[in-house]
Amino acid sequence: MWTKKLAGTLAAIYLLTGTALAAGPEWTLEETMESEPDEDLPAGFFDGDFIPTDAEGLDVPAPSAILMEKETGAVLFEKNADARLRPASVTKVMTILLIAEAVDSGALSLDDVITCSAYAAGMGGSQVFLEEGERMTLREMLKCIVVSSANDAAVAVAEHMAGSEQAFAARMNQRALELGMVNTNFTNCTGLMDDPDHLTSARDIALMSRELLLNHGWIREYTTIWMDTIRNGAFGLSNTNKMVRFYEGATGLKTGYTSSAGHCLSATAMRDGVEYIAVVLHCGSSAERFESARTLLNYAFGAYTLAGPKPAQVLPLIPVTLGKAGFVQPVLPESPKLLVKKTDAASLEVKVELDEELRAPVEAGQEVGVMTVTLNGAVLSETPVVAADAVPRLTWWDVAKRMLGTLFCGDR
Repeated sequence: MWTKKLAGTLAAIYLLTGTALAAGPEWTLEETMESEPDEDLPAGFFDGDFIPTDAEGLDVPAPSAILMEKETGAVLFEKNADARLRPASVTKVMTILLIAEAVDSGALSLDDVITCSAYAAGMGGSQVFLEEGERMTLREMLKCIVVSSANDAAVAVAEHMAGSEQAFAARMNQRALELGMVNTNFTNCTGLMDDPDHLTSARDIALMSRELLLNHGWIREYTTIWMDTIRNGAFGLSNTNKMVRFYEGATGLKTGYTSSAGHCLSATAMRDGVEYIAVVLHCGSSAERFESARTLLNYAFGAYTLAGPKPAQVLPLIPVTLGKAGFVQPVLPESPKLLVKKTDAASLEVKVELDEELRAPVEAGQEVGVMTVTLNGAVLSETPVVAADAVPRLTWWDVAKRMLGTLFCGDR
C-alpha cells in the first residue's frame, strides 16, 4: 500500500520527467492533485475565433454564467446568473480572499508556519497529502490551495485562522454579506462536500473574485502558476485551469468539480490593463466550461474598452474674493473609468462647468464644479471638480495692511 509521501514523490517525478512509472497502480498527475476528471481539449482549442460585437450573438453553453469587468464592476453578459448552485472548489475563492485580507492587514504573514491537524489531513478529493503534524509555511499552503485546490491545505489554514472549519465558514458567510453576495451560503471552506446547503451563484462568485483581484493584486503571483513544486521540490503541483497556460492574458482564478456541481470556473484575464471575470457554473464537461469562459472573455476583449476621459485643456483658475490668495486652481481628483464599446469610445464628450467666483474661505478638496461625460446625449458620469488648495479668508488686519499699503505706496 502506498503512503502519502510516496504518492507525492511519484507525482513529482512524473511532473518533472513526464515519464510514466513501470510499476504500481495506474494514475495520472492530475488524479493525484485534483479529484475532477482531466479531459483532453482539441488542438488549438484556445485559438482566436469569431468575436461577436453584441451580447445577443454570444453562444454560451454553460447553464449559468456572468461576465464582469473588474475595475467598474460592470456586467456585460449574464445567463441565470442568480441561480443558487453548488460551486465545488470555486468556493475557495472566498477562502483565498480571507487569507489575502489577513495577510494584508498584518494578522497573518506568509512566513507563518501552519501545522496540519488530523481532521485536515483526512480531507479527500484534491489534496497534497498533508500528514497529521506536518508543518508548512502559509506561503506554501496558499500555493497548494490556489494551484492544486488542495482541500487538506485549505482546512489546515482555516483552522489556523479561526480555530475550526465551522468557525471559518461563519467568517466566509459574514464576508459574503458584506460584499452583497445575497444568494450565498457556505458550510465549509473547500466545496468538497455536496452539502445541499452549500450554495452560491455566478454573480456572487464574480463579486468575490472581483474583490480579490481589485484589492489584493499580489495573489496573481499564485493564480498564474501553471506548474510548481512544494516540499523542496519533492512534490509537484499542476494547475487544472488550462487557461492559465493557453489563454492570452489569463490571471486565474479557480476551477471546481463535483458530480453534482458539474464543471465550474471563475476565469479571469487581463489585456492592455483591462481585466475581466467570466464565471460559468454547472457545465457538463471541462471542455464546455473552458469554451464558455473563453467565449465570454473573447467578447469582452473584442468589443469593449476601459475609457478614462479627461478635460481637453488645463482647467482655468477661479477668482476668490476676500481670500489670502486671489485665485484657486480647480482639479479633477481622478478621471472616471467608464467601460464602453470600442465603437463608441471616440464619441465620448467631456464638458466641465466651474463656479465663476468663490468667496473665501475655500477648503482644499471643496467642490467647485463638475465634469460631465456623455455619449450621444446620454450622461455616463458626473465627476466633482475640486479646489487644489485651501484659501483662508482675509482677517481685518490683512485688510488694514492692504489699505495702508495702497494709501502710502500708491498703485505701482
